[in-house]
Amino acid sequence: MGKRIKKLKKIRIHREGTDTLVYSAMVLIAIGIILWRSFDTHIPFYFFAVVFGVTWCVVLNFFRCPIRIFEGDTDALVVAPADGKIVVLEKVYEERYLKEERIMVSIFMSLFNVHANWFPVDGKVKLVEHHDGHFHRAWLPKASDENEMTDIIITTDDGVDILCRQVAGAMARRIVTYAKEGEDCYIDEHMGFIKFGSRVDLFLPLDTKICVNMRQSTTGNQTIIGVLKRQEGVDID
Repeated sequence: MGKRIKKLKKIRIHREGTDTLVYSAMVLIAIGIILWRSFDTHIPFYFFAVVFGVTWCVVLNFFRCPIRIFEGDTDALVVAPADGKIVVLEKVYEERYLKEERIMVSIFMSLFNVHANWFPVDGKVKLVEHHDGHFHRAWLPKASDENEMTDIIITTDDGVDILCRQVAGAMARRIVTYAKEGEDCYIDEHMGFIKFGSRVDLFLPLDTKICVNMRQSTTGNQTIIGVLKRQEGVDID
């Protein structure tokens, strides 16, 4: 993709949170007015304002959506699809689609992380498939197999299939996926959004040079997860 423009520092609110923030603010203001006018003392109002004001600010922080541009050449790179912490880094057998051993890299997103998801590689979206499931805590190993999830397979320009899995957590109840089958996708573009605690799994070829360690913090669309081995003489439509 060549050199990118200088990284932007702006922060915006993600469109998935606009309605939630606006409507909740209206309800809180209305309740606050009622409390202010209904009691001789303003203690109930102050208590309500502090507790729910802090709660609203936490939700506001959750729906942050930084504008990030990856600087540098993206060829053969796998970039973090989410903010969070590496909780799984191991070799596994991916039996649902790829039918082979892969390096699994899982990023857990806490309530305080940005929950926008970015495409981890440049390529073309080969498959998008949603699966209903449970809502185990997202950092548990069984979450990747049993929780509600959306699987996205991206074929790189070298013909390598990369599986990216959005996994709902104990609090998450909605996975939003913007990826569409057959469309080109690029690092810097949003792949989706997961509301509240959750994780994103990557299944990479065994010959990928891994650039992260367990428990390492990641920044979506900035941290390099790995470098794919270049495939010579391969061309895809």
